Amino acid sequence: MQDETRAENVIMLDVEQVSKDFGGVKALSEATCSIREGEIVCLIGPNGSGKTTLFNIITGFLKPDCGKIVFRGSDLLTLPPHHISKIGISRTFQNLRLIRRLSVLDNVLLAFDQQIGEHLSNLFMRTQASLQMEQRNRDEAFSLLEQVELAEKAHNAAEDLSYGQQKLLSIACCLATRADLLLFDEPIAGVSPYLTDRILSLIRDLPAEGKSVIMIEHNLDAAAPICDRMIFMDSGRIVSEGTPEAVRNNAQVIKAYIQ
Repeated sequence: MQDETRAENVIMLDVEQVSKDFGGVKALSEATCSIREGEIVCLIGPNGSGKTTLFNIITGFLKPDCGKIVFRGSDLLTLPPHHISKIGISRTFQNLRLIRRLSVLDNVLLAFDQQIGEHLSNLFMRTQASLQMEQRNRDEAFSLLEQVELAEKAHNAAEDLSYGQQKLLSIACCLATRADLLLFDEPIAGVSPYLTDRILSLIRDLPAEGKSVIMIEHNLDAAAPICDRMIFMDSGRIVSEGTPEAVRNNAQVIKAYIQ
């Protein structure tokens, strides 16, 4: 779908033989895949196939029973979620996790890594450096809100946004972390057609900004045009992987989605 040169890009994330049981139920079984720099990969499969479990393990919210995950040379399984975010991986959640009574702008500002209030001295002495950092963060936050077409809602409470706009805000917060690998969990589920197109357009353009994307999605027709590869999961296993066309024509994928 995208530039052929992407196939030559180096692997940034390597998942090897990752398994996870929940009370004897195999949520993941020897999952193995890799993500290249500048690539958009769509993770598909029926509910309960292990997609979100894989996201939770990559981002440190769950520890696998066995396996290995390496991101640019760092062993992710030894790191807590906030360290994983600091080295360049960020995600959205199905339940969005916005602070609903804070403004749209403040939600984005909170996503930045270095906060003025993290250092006690900044609470009592507003130095020139802290003021400059605060202004840079505000400028970048407004830029991100313009990117997701929410700048005019900057001072509205997050809870006043429509569901689709809240999904756009969650993407802006994800981008505010300045991570290079972005994991989007069902970014267009339950969203109007107009905002679906807007969200997919945003995601499609991210590799041009130096980002790589893994997205969980059920709407194959919507996701296929923007992704380089699809990975189909079922019962905790990676069953098929390849171009969107190849995966969609796989017999097991057809059975899972049509029958």
